[in-house]
Amino acid sequence: MPLKFRFCLLFLFGTSVLFSQSKKYKIHTVAFYNFENFYDTVDDAFTNDDEWTPNGAQHWTTEKYQQKLKNLARVLSEIGTPDNSNAPTLIGGAEIENRAVLEDLIKEPKLQPLDLGIIHFDSPDKRGIDVALLYQKKYFRPTSYSNIPLIIYRKEIPKKEEETEILDDEIEVKKENKNRVFTRDQLLVSGFLEDEEIHIIVNHWPSRSGGEKATSLFREAAGKLNRKIIDSLQKINPQAKVLTMGDFNDSPSNKSIKSGLGAKGIRAEVSEFGVFNPFEELANKGLGTIAYRDSWNIFDQIIMTASLVKSDFSTFNFWKAGIFSRPYLIQNSGQYKGYPLRNTLAEAGFSDHFPVYIYLIKEFK
Repeated sequence: MPLKFRFCLLFLFGTSVLFSQSKKYKIHTVAFYNFENFYDTVDDAFTNDDEWTPNGAQHWTTEKYQQKLKNLARVLSEIGTPDNSNAPTLIGGAEIENRAVLEDLIKEPKLQPLDLGIIHFDSPDKRGIDVALLYQKKYFRPTSYSNIPLIIYRKEIPKKEEETEILDDEIEVKKENKNRVFTRDQLLVSGFLEDEEIHIIVNHWPSRSGGEKATSLFREAAGKLNRKIIDSLQKINPQAKVLTMGDFNDSPSNKSIKSGLGAKGIRAEVSEFGVFNPFEELANKGLGTIAYRDSWNIFDQIIMTASLVKSDFSTFNFWKAGIFSRPYLIQNSGQYKGYPLRNTLAEAGFSDHFPVYIYLIKEFK
């Protein structure tokens, strides 16, 4: 149920508080950002990162890396403003080479005052890119975390995608690694947001490389794994509050989201143990987080269990969602005018994705 009152903001002792005529609310921003090729300059012999080195195709120098750190720090410090004057409490990230780059990032002047913690695991992705969670230690206390592998396999794909039909039995668990698609693990973090337990899944689902149709089943498998994780949490606690966020490489209307995960875009249609996707409404309005051939898609989403979309704000619940697309994040000239401002050979940009965010609010007593 939408809130039917006007809000103004007050920043008080590091916590943002929303006020109405008769009530006031605590607010926390939860964000996700695909950092796009967030590599250091060191060649890792065990991953395909050669192009992201000073002598590689991208000419990735120390100067570019330092600029990338500053760019990302600026974005992360501002996501969610002005509705919440505090930076995000929880930040999911993707396309991260290793923990070291995150350690460098949280030391940036714009982020250092936030005292951010890091949860990161290395994934089997051949490019060496992973997902991670950053969190403000003041507000979130992790109690457990694990990386859950997505085990999928590929059979040889015909050259013409329009002639491709992949059957369910073509993705199967095998004893050997032949034809395995090495992709990112799903990161599950449980902990307490202030005094309330919450679970976060950070995702970067298999890409569309090879064609959307030919690779759809891989993302459907990712959606089913996500649903399995949520089911396991709800089995322990039927009212478990779960957020699943990430670059899903699919839009809210695609099968991986609608069927694999089972997300609904209309609150009234969400069952007791179902999940709600507020970004479906934004997609229906023509908004996007990533552009390709002048077509916009929302691949970056934050989806939640029904336990987070109640109208009772005596505990933290969902208020609203948004796409963070400040002017400085947008290419303002050339062939890709209007697109997200990404890296080029000449300089470090921000990302080819816009960040997304939601607000969780709770009545302040």
